[in-house]
Amino acid sequence: MSDSTESGDTPASAEPLAPQPSALAFRDWHFSVDQEGIGWAIFDREGQSANALGTRPLEELGKIVDWAEEGARRRTMSGLVILSGKDKGFIVGADINEFDGFETEAQVIDRLRHVLALFDRIERLAIPVVAGIHGVCVGGGLELVLACHYRIATRDEGTRVGFPEVKLGIFPGWHGTARSIRQAGPIAAMQAMLTGSMISASRARAMGLIDELVASRSALRWAARKAVLRKRKAKPAGLTKSLLTRWPARALLAKKMRDETKKKAREAHYPAPFRLIDLFELHGGDLEALKAAETRYFAPLLISEQSRNLRRVFKLSELLKSQAPKDTGWKPVRVHVIGAGTMGADIAGWCVASGMEVTLQDLSPEVIDKGIKAQSKLFSRKFKTKAQKAAARARLIADPQGVGAGHADVIIEAIVERLDIKQKLFADLEGKIKPGAILATNTSSLEIEAIAAPLKDPGRLIGLHFFNPVALMPLVEVVRGAGSREEDVKKGATFVTAIGKFPIITKSVPGFLVNRILVPYMMSAMARLEKGEEKEKIDEAARTFGMPMGPIELADTVGLDVCAHVGRTFGLTPDGSLLQRLVESKKLGKKTGEGFYVWKDGKPDKGDKAYPATELERLGRELVEPLIQESERVRDEHIVESADLVDAGVIFGTGFAPFRGGPLHFKASEQKQNAALAAAE
Repeated sequence: MSDSTESGDTPASAEPLAPQPSALAFRDWHFSVDQEGIGWAIFDREGQSANALGTRPLEELGKIVDWAEEGARRRTMSGLVILSGKDKGFIVGADINEFDGFETEAQVIDRLRHVLALFDRIERLAIPVVAGIHGVCVGGGLELVLACHYRIATRDEGTRVGFPEVKLGIFPGWHGTARSIRQAGPIAAMQAMLTGSMISASRARAMGLIDELVASRSALRWAARKAVLRKRKAKPAGLTKSLLTRWPARALLAKKMRDETKKKAREAHYPAPFRLIDLFELHGGDLEALKAAETRYFAPLLISEQSRNLRRVFKLSELLKSQAPKDTGWKPVRVHVIGAGTMGADIAGWCVASGMEVTLQDLSPEVIDKGIKAQSKLFSRKFKTKAQKAAARARLIADPQGVGAGHADVIIEAIVERLDIKQKLFADLEGKIKPGAILATNTSSLEIEAIAAPLKDPGRLIGLHFFNPVALMPLVEVVRGAGSREEDVKKGATFVTAIGKFPIITKSVPGFLVNRILVPYMMSAMARLEKGEEKEKIDEAARTFGMPMGPIELADTVGLDVCAHVGRTFGLTPDGSLLQRLVESKKLGKKTGEGFYVWKDGKPDKGDKAYPATELERLGRELVEPLIQESERVRDEHIVESADLVDAGVIFGTGFAPFRGGPLHFKASEQKQNAALAAAE
């Protein structure tokens, strides 16, 4: 039996739709109705590389829904399918640029009302509504497809769904809370919303957020057609999952979620996940009540200072990505890393995990072997199947003779921080590498032009400064020496984006950007320690301000020998200091089991002493003042191109409290608030 027969033929007496869909003249959607009465709504936002749901796209979608409602009433439409016209993505969410226009909760609620009504109309349509997903479908995009009746996705690695809103200081506000709980149950849905993690298509299907998988984008249309003609509809979560929304199971579940969230974030810094848990705990037993309450909880978060600053951080990440030129025609595939110590091996492992082939060189085959074996944890996290892990291991090649340097698109040196040794290495390399390859050093303290001085073509050398641990730190400094060619600097930024990191182009000065700013902060904290301030209090004060780790614990984590070396570079490590004495006694921090702290099971032993909140608040602001002052100097010296890039570098390179928007932004906001208070008095 054909699909057309199964679905029934269109009655001969049905009224035709007056005007034709082509007459609707959309800018962001392409809409047509085929011979079987299926409406095809293709989202292809004008002038944008990705689809985001802004005012105009939503208004045009509303007109498509008008058409579908009329077609359903007249029985001239059998279904509606929503697809993306973009090659690599579905919908990246709401257009966050429009969020900045809201000043009051009332404005937010009024805007939400229109979108919620539209999604409810989609859900209530009398004809099947099917979403065909290829590529990223997150945030408001996922909320839209959850309002559809049936969801089909490709198995492609790039197809991911998720709710990243918590990273912007909010949570799903287009009834995504209720609809995701309805489909996936409270545990899976709340975890997705609380973590903001990206979910593969296969996992999303297992959760209940996706109903069907197809092999490729080209298969979506046929699968969507069948789903419409067979009137397929998603099934909600089963009884077992639904029982967890009832009291007292819901209260116990909320408590567990709250306890887990407290381990990762402070409520004063990141209120959104805590408000989401409150919403679920109080209203999760009734999905209609949950929908109504969602708006009341969402509106104050959207206009909060934390959300404004976190949205700023997102825009700063986009600014960093824009440092890499698009469509240059140069695509790095092979990487050669020289130096198989912790940093070099981790750089090599990350490049392999990003899909590249890497040759790893060192004087010692044993060191190479150790460095390769150390990447097994990364590969286990990044790849799920044995075949994928085996393929990754095959792409990481031991190369003690350095043969791979001649074939590589990118050569990265990560050896000892000695100028003479680096100079000799690059002089030997210069005649062996192919034209157009990037020649880069991972130096953290030496100037690029000094390393490049002996080269016949010194303009070819750039810096690619990774941070430790490589797998966790998102920033890479692309260092422009005084003579570095701009073409190679831009290639460096392109390479950094190709391995999923954020590039920041910086001048070749001592410490570049991040260490230049971070060292005064850490050394100032150590000076307080010398004067008798408790290390535990210093670290807790920094965390109270919003830093991910206190400066004393950070020093132990980085390695006190490294801190002493960098401090000497800046003239900030005085002879006879506690730092110097610890280094001389081989107490180097976490890696030796003792430094400022004694380390047990990978964690510093801090005891459990508590300190008054007001003292921690005051001390925290004092601790970051040297960091802010140095950020201002870096801005004024144009070490990077703009103040926004200074903020971006400090946030992504040091973990500076994201909810504060960056050190320069924080200082400006403080000054503005103080001026307003003074004027009010």
